Amino acid sequence: QLQLVESGGGPVQPGGSLRLSCAASGGSLDSYAVGWFRQAPGKEREGVAYISSIGGSSTGYSTNYADSAKGRFTISRDISRNTVYLQMNTLKLEDTAEYYCAAGPGLTDVELRRLGDMGLIDRWGQGTLVTVSS
Repeated sequence: QLQLVESGGGPVQPGGSLRLSCAASGGSLDSYAVGWFRQAPGKEREGVAYISSIGGSSTGYSTNYADSAKGRFTISRDISRNTVYLQMNTLKLEDTAEYYCAAGPGLTDVELRRLGDMGLIDRWGQGTLVTVSS
């Protein structure tokens, strides 16, 4: 059973950067599409960034981002570490949230995004808190 553990959250000032990690055990994360989601207090969970599984694209990994993340966030993989990262730059106050990673086997990034929108992903980490504050 695939297990996911997020890390890398913490306090940061506006304009700063953080890199979140989603480390997997119990399976090869490479065969899963992985997404980063966040939930701010009092708000619904939203998807932030997605990366396809190794079989989810004929040209390597494909990615897609929420509009709020485009140009600032980058999702990537380290196969040797069985880990997916979310590099977050130019952080804003509104990026404050609990960040979660989630995975779906053999999916494209678009498919995982759709499942996330429908609340149908069942593999989640425990979350890591990002607080952007001056």
